[in-house]
Formats: sequence, structure tokens, C-alpha cells
Amino acid sequence: MNRVSHASILAAILTCGTASASTLPSDAETLAWWSITASLSSDAMEGRDTGSAAYDRAARLVADRFAAAGLVPMGERGTWFQNVPMDEIRLDRAAVTVGRRPLKLLYDVFVSPTESMPAAVDAPLAYRGYCATDALGDVRGKLVVCHGTRRRELPSGVEREAAVKAAGGVGIVSIADPGFAVEPPRWPFAYARTVSLAGVNRVADSFVRVTLNADSLKTVLGNDTHDAAALIADGTKGAPLPSFDLGDPFHAVFTPTRQQIVSPNVIALLPGSDPSMADQAIVVSAHLDGYGHGTPVRGDRLYNGTLDDAAYVALLIRLAEQRHGKGYRRPLLFIAWTGEEKGLLGSEWFVTHPTVPLARVAADINLDQLRPIFPLELLTVHALDDTSLGDDVRAIAGSMGIAVQSDPEPERNLLRRSDQWNFLKAGIPATAFVFGYRPGTQSEHIYREWYRTGYHKPQDDLNQLMDWKAAADFNRFFRDLVARVADQQAAPSWKAGSALAPKAP
Repeated sequence: MNRVSHASILAAILTCGTASASTLPSDAETLAWWSITASLSSDAMEGRDTGSAAYDRAARLVADRFAAAGLVPMGERGTWFQNVPMDEIRLDRAAVTVGRRPLKLLYDVFVSPTESMPAAVDAPLAYRGYCATDALGDVRGKLVVCHGTRRRELPSGVEREAAVKAAGGVGIVSIADPGFAVEPPRWPFAYARTVSLAGVNRVADSFVRVTLNADSLKTVLGNDTHDAAALIADGTKGAPLPSFDLGDPFHAVFTPTRQQIVSPNVIALLPGSDPSMADQAIVVSAHLDGYGHGTPVRGDRLYNGTLDDAAYVALLIRLAEQRHGKGYRRPLLFIAWTGEEKGLLGSEWFVTHPTVPLARVAADINLDQLRPIFPLELLTVHALDDTSLGDDVRAIAGSMGIAVQSDPEPERNLLRRSDQWNFLKAGIPATAFVFGYRPGTQSEHIYREWYRTGYHKPQDDLNQLMDWKAAADFNRFFRDLVARVADQQAAPSWKAGSALAPKAP
């Protein structure tokens, strides 16, 4: 345990606020991992929001642990850090009404601020069901209310927006579909804040994009004769929806603030032992950033981000500590990302401004979206059949009695929602994992409930229920997978026929 006693780890965890000793893991390795998790996601770390002083403290803690474990700094100018410059637009105030009926920002409506968003909006409203092109009619100069369905047979969000724009609408009010049970809409939102990489040309227009809480449709309709509850129920089922214009207009005044921020990736190297593989580094990564302070939920406004993703930065640290400078055949590049919650910004910056040439990076094994809150019997694996990493995953999981599957819920687009995606886009084999479940089981119930009550909420903290055996099983799976990929003779490669593989020039 690297010269740290069981008693001192236990004391550290209890100091950070975990409920009681009886809820802690019994094996020393899992306890050591959870101790680091507690240090990274305690209230003292304030949720590690991108660009905050609290994030910088967490980054320094990670760097110090990497240094003590014998890693080599691989950030900028010989440091542990790669600074990522970003532009931030924050919407702290917005006055929104329909007629004279107020809609509360973050509770009833959410607006993602943009550089070109209008300071004020005054427009009539038109309800157009799923907003298929043939349902729109004349919506010139109007805000169009659309049911934000995720059903494959109905228009997607991209298709709805394109149709409204083509028909002359000035914006879209998307009803967050409560029927999307695989990932229910989360209200309230933590804040209305947009962060982008500095100097990157984002698509900018004055089109208004508002997300509406389904429970607030009745406020929007006011005295209209249509039944809000019936419209939501029919939209949830994918049943036919009417088209009609509303009598009261939408009015909003937005007060955005803008600033430039800088937040670092933490990058460290465990050199390899085989000179012939020196140009085949394996990236092991997880995101360090969280949400920080936000809208209170059940009286708590601190979004600690324990499982999303402090626990898996902690797992990187434990891997480094266990190796303590002893390399695998291939080098390992340890990276704790910034800005993942703001749009995968840290990994995007690294891929376009690498501190190690990308030609010397053979693969990325990314840790995110992991919830060890029920037994690990089934693992969802991103890009399972696209690269040889899928074969490695099958071998390690099979030896542990863990079944594997491709993503059974592709409509959630999880593959593209974490940092492995930027490596895949760059033509580098990559993978990531989600705890899987069998439909109708208690594991599914726990999984769904966590997305309803824990995901991107203050309740993702050190006091949540954990399945310690599942956590230990995954941590062992990860260590064994890294060892296999880093030590075997063949470097990670693309599979023939992969839709994600880089196209030949």
C-alpha cells in the first residue's frame, strides 16, 4: 500500500465526509483508491469546476501524486500541466415570460448562451408537435415549440432545428421529453454556461434555442384550450400531435457575461521498458473537472462529481502508485482532462496541440460513465468491434466471468460524449466502458435511478451507496487490461470494416 497504513487511509476518508466506517470497502486496495477519490471530491475541492481555483488545487494534487509515484512530467515546458485557453459565456440572469406568466431560468427553461444570442427576444409562439417539415406551415418570425422526442422514426433534434430554420422560424423551444427513460431530463440545470476553446471558430447565429421543462408546458399554454398533460403524454408515446398557434407571445431579456479562462490538463509519463515500442504510447485517461457550484438540489448546491469522474482520476493515480516507476513494455501516458463537462475541451486541445506527437500514441483507454453501484456482470464497451482493443477487453473480461456488449442504447450517443471520441476522430484506437445490466433486473433499476437522482447532481458525492465488490472488480479489470495492451507484442490496431476507422487518403 505504498507505506500508507490502513488506519491513516480510513481516517482520511472519514475526514472527507464518507458516511461511516461500516460503508467503506474492506479490502486495502479498494480503500486506498477510495481515499484518493475522497481527497478529489470532498467539499474542499468544490466540485472542480473548469477554470476555477478549486480545479487548480485538484490538478496540483494529481500532479503531486504522479510525481511521488515516479512518473515524468509531460505537460508544457517540462511541467505536469498543459494549459487550455477557453472562452466562457455565462447567463446568470434572464427574465423570461409568456404573456405575463414567468418562466424560471434553470427550473422551467434552460438556455445555452452563445456569442451571437440576442439580448432580447419578442416573438409569437407556434406549437408544431414533432416539428416535421410538413407540420410547420407558416412560422416566419415565430418561436416554434417542438416535442423533443428521441424516437428514431420521428425527426431528430438536428432535423427539427433545420426544418424550423428553413421555414423562417426565429428559434425553437424544445420540450425535454420525459418519456426518454434511458436518460431522463434533469431539472434543475446546474447553470447556463457555455465554454469553448479560445480562438476556435464556432458556428454562430442568432437562432434562439430554449429547452422547456415538460411540467412547464401548461404555463406556456396559459388559457389555450389544449391540454398540456395530454400533449406531453402523447408526445412521450410518439402519438400524433396537433399544430396550433398560441395567443400569448414569448418575451425574454438575457444578461450574459463573458470572460477568458485557462484550465490545465495534467499529463505524466511512465516510460516503457522496450525501446522498440517507445513510439507506441498507451494513453490512460479520465476527466478531472466537474460542475462545481450550481443550482441547489434538495438544499445542496455543491456538485462534488465523485463518480463523474473523481473516482477514475483516482484509479489512474493508484495505477501509477502500484507501478512506482516500473514501466510496461510500452510507455503509458497518464492524462487527467479538463473541460470534459464543457464539451470534451481538454482532450480536443491535446489532440490538436499534443505534448507528445500523436504519431507516437498507439491507443487511448478512457475512464468515464462508470457507476460501480451494482454487480459487475456485464460491461458495455465503446468501439468494441472497431479495434483490437475490443479483443483485449474480451480476453480480460472473459477471464473474470464478465460478459461484454456493444452499446444497447445508441440513441444516447455515449460514444461521442466522453474524451475517447477525440482520439477516435484523430484515427487513434480508443475505448471506454459503462456498467451494463440485463433488462428488468435490479441492476437496471439502480442504473436508471442513479441517472434520475445522481447524474450531474449534488447527490453524486461520497455518501452515495456503492457496490464495493463491483468497484474492486472493475479496478482489477482496468489494471489487467492496461497490462495486456501495454505488454503484448502487437500494437493496438483498427479492424477491417470499422465505420470509425480513418479513411484512406
